[in-house]
Amino acid sequence: MQRKNFIKALALPFVAASGLFASVSGVQAQMPAPVEFQFYYPVAVGGPIAKSIDGFAEGFMKENPGIKVTPIYAGTYQETIVKALTAHKSGTPPVTSVLLSTDMFTLIDEDAIVPFDNFIKTPEDKAWAGGFYKAFMMNSQAGGKTWGIPFQRSTVVMYWNKELFKEAGLDPNKPPTNWAELKDAATKLTKKDAAGKVVQWGVQIPSSGFPYWLFQTLTTPNDAILANEAGTQVKFDDPKVIEALQTWVDLGKAGVHPPGVVEWGTTPKDFFEKKAAIIYTTTGNLTNIKANAKFDFGVGMIPGNKRKGSPTGGGNFYLFKKSTPAQQEAAFKFIKWVTQPERAAQWSMETGYVAVSPAAYETATLKKYGTDFPAALVARDQLPVSVAEFSTHDNQRVTKALNDGLQAALTGSKTPAQAMQDAQREADRILRASR
Repeated sequence: MQRKNFIKALALPFVAASGLFASVSGVQAQMPAPVEFQFYYPVAVGGPIAKSIDGFAEGFMKENPGIKVTPIYAGTYQETIVKALTAHKSGTPPVTSVLLSTDMFTLIDEDAIVPFDNFIKTPEDKAWAGGFYKAFMMNSQAGGKTWGIPFQRSTVVMYWNKELFKEAGLDPNKPPTNWAELKDAATKLTKKDAAGKVVQWGVQIPSSGFPYWLFQTLTTPNDAILANEAGTQVKFDDPKVIEALQTWVDLGKAGVHPPGVVEWGTTPKDFFEKKAAIIYTTTGNLTNIKANAKFDFGVGMIPGNKRKGSPTGGGNFYLFKKSTPAQQEAAFKFIKWVTQPERAAQWSMETGYVAVSPAAYETATLKKYGTDFPAALVARDQLPVSVAEFSTHDNQRVTKALNDGLQAALTGSKTPAQAMQDAQREADRILRASR
């Protein structure tokens, strides 16, 4: 009898355990499938940036095994918004996408996105949402709501070749700080061959790709703002705007800046090949220039005139409306995760984009990087004088009107005044429905 009881007692834990396993097995059988979402990202397939994005997706999924994130590399910013809106209209949009901060009004008008406010619930969420640089939130909020979360953000900065400065008798550590100094330096830096052909331009400001954005590096220092905060009115025919365009045209007429339309994509290459001594381009090109410039270069704030300043730029995360609540919550979790200070710092170092929060610059890694490579801090230090990137309702059509006017003036087919007056008329016509 004792032996039987002993065996029975021994068996009890195993019976309990087998019941437990059955219970666990039953729970496992009922566990929901992972929440899956696609994430559109504006770059062609491959390359260092794609590797960084893939790394973020993998890191997030490792920490959040119930969520599957699939980055879709969708081409340029312009191609990505077309694909995202086409997918939205067909009922199968991405759950989230990085698109230009200036696409905010367009996405709102298309009823394609939802504000982040509904997802920001806890004190931690609120601290995170309030932790971004204010300059970046100018293109992320409208009507009292937050529609975009800053991710790969930038300002336009000036790069200069220190070796060419020395050759021209200029102090390589003193870049031009205003328009007069810029023209003087550009004149000394321009070189011609024996036949009189320019082989090295003093300054180069691209005017393809994002002409309106580079134009803001002239309108902002001239104390002109191109659009109101509501995105319903523009001021292209403001005398200060026309004066800024005249300044750009005059650099070409003076023979220190390439004539006509200057390509956005080839400007960094022209800098590497010493075809341009000073260039204006995004801080997002910093890592590229650091890796490919075979000479000592400097990075500085945009030269001022009546004031200092540059437009912000780059992309925000948006949450698309036609996705399930579970997908939206998962995407929100990913967006919050990827913009945390340590990852924002990593992203900044890997790409050259500005880390989107002051907290990122307090991380040990970015502090050290900034100490070792001070050029990485210029775009951040320019934020207090930065303005919102130009954006309006029906943004693509209004921006095209401005870009067409800028290129007409730069190619000499219209005077700056005529070009801006024509652009104003066209923008007023397009925006009439938004007022």
